[in-house]
Amino acid sequence: MIRIRHTDESPHEASEINVTPFIDVMLVLLVIFMVTAPLTTVNVPVDLPSSTEKPAPRPDDPVFLTVKADHGLALGEDDITTDALPGALETATKGNKDQRIFLRADKTVDYGTLMGVMDKLRSAGYLKVALVNLQGQEEGSEAESAAVPADSSGAAP
Repeated sequence: MIRIRHTDESPHEASEINVTPFIDVMLVLLVIFMVTAPLTTVNVPVDLPSSTEKPAPRPDDPVFLTVKADHGLALGEDDITTDALPGALETATKGNKDQRIFLRADKTVDYGTLMGVMDKLRSAGYLKVALVNLQGQEEGSEAESAAVPADSSGAAP
């Protein structure tokens, strides 16, 4: 007896995709992200303000105190010592303790040295200190930029 096979009688291969390994991988990733997400956030909640204001104009006769790369000080163009700083500031500001001192520091100056100079300014009675930076300039760029004070007292200049 000869049997004729029809195409409907042949066993079919399963053409379904097995999604179980995919779901397992996704659940493992979900657990990993749930564990690591709290570690990547900052614990201090703060809503940082933004400013669209242009920098404050520079005063007519600013007093610049510069901390050089070798940790030496310069008031204006003249080199001074740390001990001579209060007297030199008194002369430069004509005794006005309310005048803002523009503090500049080389990139290589460490934070401790900068804070030491700011402590000297505070002990001399100068509480209005503005930190000077280069605004609108990329790190390492030599493009033109303006010196902009950043007030350390938190008050508007």
